[in-house]
Amino acid sequence: MKRTPLHQQVDTLPEMVETMIDDLVTAVRHTITPALSQKVTRVFTTGCGDSYFAPLNAELAFEQLAGLSCEPMTAMQFARYAVGFLPETGRGSNLVIAVSVSGGVNRTVEAMNLARQVGATAVALTGNPAGPLAQAAELILETAVPPLPDELRGMIVPGTRSYVASQLALYLSAIQLGEHRGGLTKATANKLRRELAHTANLMAQTIALSDAVARQAAQAWPDADQFVFCGAGPNYGTAMFSAAKILEASGDTAVAQDTEEWAHLQYFGRQVATPTVFIGAGGWDEGRTLETVMAAKAIGQRVAGVAPQGSPLATHSELDFVWETAVPTRECFSPLLTCLPGTLFAAYRAQLIGEPYFRGFGGGRSVEGGGGISRIRNSEQIDEVRR
Repeated sequence: MKRTPLHQQVDTLPEMVETMIDDLVTAVRHTITPALSQKVTRVFTTGCGDSYFAPLNAELAFEQLAGLSCEPMTAMQFARYAVGFLPETGRGSNLVIAVSVSGGVNRTVEAMNLARQVGATAVALTGNPAGPLAQAAELILETAVPPLPDELRGMIVPGTRSYVASQLALYLSAIQLGEHRGGLTKATANKLRRELAHTANLMAQTIALSDAVARQAAQAWPDADQFVFCGAGPNYGTAMFSAAKILEASGDTAVAQDTEEWAHLQYFGRQVATPTVFIGAGGWDEGRTLETVMAAKAIGQRVAGVAPQGSPLATHSELDFVWETAVPTRECFSPLLTCLPGTLFAAYRAQLIGEPYFRGFGGGRSVEGGGGISRIRNSEQIDEVRR
C-alpha cells in the first residue's frame, strides 16, 4: 500500500530525533540550572491533548531519575482547580512545566499565568518561543522541530513529531534535575542521554518491526468502528495518544484505559468483539498485562499487543496481532517507541476506509484558530487564582 502522509511523518521520526537531541540537551541545560534544581521540591506538568499525554508519560522519569514527586494534570484541571492548592514549600519550589507546541493554547497559557501568581517556577516547553505561553512563562524551553521534507510541508496531518520532541525534552529535564540534585552522577546522567540519542535507531527498528503487522490488523478488522487502547504507568499516556490518532486519522470512536481499570470496566462491555490493544513495556506492567490479555480473549475480544521484541507479552499465544518494539529500552523511556505502532495502525485504518484526517474540517468544524468554534486559542481566560 502507498505510504500516506501520516505514514510518511512517522517515517521521519528517527532522523528527527537524531537531528534534535544535541540541541535539546543544550536547551535543557540552559533552562534547568543548578540553582533551579536545588530549589525545586515538586514537579507539576500540564498541557492539552498530545501536550498532556507527553507529560503523563514522563511522570515516572521525573520520579525515578530526578527523585521528585511529579503530578501531571490537564491544563483545565491545573488552572481551574489545582493551582490554588500547590504545596506551600517556598517561592519557586514548585516547578510547573506547561507544554504547548503551538504556544497559543489558551487553557495552557492560563495555567502558566496562574502558576506564576502563586510563586511557582513557570517553564514553557514550546515550539514557539515568541508565543503567548512563552510570554506568560518565567523560563522557556524551546522544542521547535526541524522542517518536514518538502513533499510533506503544508499538509494537515495528525501530529507525531512535536509529541516526540516534547517527550524528549521532558525526559532530558528529568535527567538534568537528577544530576543537579545529586541523585544521578554525571556519568550516569550522560549514559541516560546517550540512551535517548540511541532511541533514534530503536525507533527505526520499531517501525520496521510493527508496520506490516499494523497494516494486517487494519485489514483484518474492517468492520470495527470503535477501539480501546490500554496501558499503565508511563504508557497510559501512550494509550491516550494512540486513541487520539485514531480519532484524528479515521474518526472512529477510540478510548484509552488504564490496564487495571479495563478489568473493572470494559470487561463488562456488551460489544465483546471490540478490538483492544494492550500496550506493554516489559517492565512493572507486564504481569498484569498478561492477565488482562487472557481475560479479553476469554470474553471474545479481538486483541493486539504492543510489546518489546521477545518479551512474554510479545510471545503471548492468545494475541491476534503483535506490534513489536525494539529492545533494549528502559521503561521510563519506552513511550518513544510504544507510540509508533498505534499511529501506524491509525494511518492504515484511515487509508483503508478512505477517511480524510480530521474529517476534512467539515460538519461545522474549522481549521482556523486551532479549531474554530472550539475556541482552543481564543477561549476566555481567568486571571485570578481560585481557592
